[in-house]
Amino acid sequence: MPHLLTLDGMPRERILALLDRAQLFAEGHDLRGSLAGTAVCTLFFEPSTRTRMSFHLAAQRLGADVLNFDASTSSTRKGETALDTLRNLEAMGVRGFVVRHSEDGAVAALARRVRPGTALINAGDGRSAHPTQGLLDMLTLRQAKGDAFERLTVLIVGDVRHSRVARSDLHALRTLGAGEIRVCGPQALLPDDGTLAGCAVSHDLDAALDGVDVVMMLRLQRERMEEGLVSSLEDYHRTYGLTAQRLRRAKPDAVVMHPGPINRGVEITDEVADGPQSLILRQVHNGVAVRMAVLESLLG
Repeated sequence: MPHLLTLDGMPRERILALLDRAQLFAEGHDLRGSLAGTAVCTLFFEPSTRTRMSFHLAAQRLGADVLNFDASTSSTRKGETALDTLRNLEAMGVRGFVVRHSEDGAVAALARRVRPGTALINAGDGRSAHPTQGLLDMLTLRQAKGDAFERLTVLIVGDVRHSRVARSDLHALRTLGAGEIRVCGPQALLPDDGTLAGCAVSHDLDAALDGVDVVMMLRLQRERMEEGLVSSLEDYHRTYGLTAQRLRRAKPDAVVMHPGPINRGVEITDEVADGPQSLILRQVHNGVAVRMAVLESLLG
């Protein structure tokens, strides 16, 4: 695996091996400097908080030299292409690149042009994929519910059409054998490209919540939307927002997840986001461990 571009097609054994290694890191074990002397660059052409900072911490904890690239203050403002930027950093000795880009397939296109020995990690490209988020979600889910994914009913709610997180979660859930995957959202925010094959699709959140083990809420990707897909944020919350009352329709021990950033009062209320069933901050915690496992696997 020279790069990590997507979870689509990744063998189950490979996913489990990364999760096992990440679990050790999450528990504080084996924090060795396996990347000492290796240069890693977070090459972000879109804003980020959790993903960028957790990759930075992950690389530092493995002993790497970390460079943070900020497109807003770089030569890309002068017309330099992403490929030229990457090649110049390669020439400085950077071996690992964590890349976020607004265009679908942009990271894969860069990966085809790099030198042998250079590794790229997709930190989110357009609507396509966010593989490390998918892995950290699976780690969080496994910690909460155990290894038997086949016993789980998982509900994904919201803007799936524009969500790279949803796509990576779906890839991972299918590979790990989730018992039932439900998807709920307004028709305008659900993809029609085969992404939801095998999922039980609904537009009624109350019905979709009945008896589920896991509720994965998604952020409204307003920066990627065309106008008119959502009539108003108030209407969206009224129909698809997760409240404590609605959550009672799920199993009593159901857990709530969200990749962040949260639009409080839109897709989820404070009471749920900060409540006892929420795993949102555990997802953030696990992000560092998962990204350590991925960096070590590619560059160690």
